[in-house]
Amino acid sequence: MSAIRQILLEQELTIYNAAEIRQCLAAALAQHDGVELDLSKVCEMDCAGVQLLLFLKKEAQRLGKQARIVGHSPEVRETIDFLNLAARLGDPVVLPPAH
Repeated sequence: MSAIRQILLEQELTIYNAAEIRQCLAAALAQHDGVELDLSKVCEMDCAGVQLLLFLKKEAQRLGKQARIVGHSPEVRETIDFLNLAARLGDPVVLPPAH
């Protein structure tokens, strides 16, 4: 088993690609000590995307591994804020400096 697997998502986090992303996350957790998921390039997230983030956290906990979500894009931050999920996901949501 290797260290933390870093994954940069460069696509939408929606129902249209949820199955593919779920398989990728499950495989990464199975093969590594944990996953760091970078969402800085995600331009859209729907309820299926939220379910994927919750799946990542729950599956990592079940396996006794780490799961971090980093680089929250504005769209991801907006969805997490709207659903009041920041505390449940447990990762710091860093706000960019104001322009």
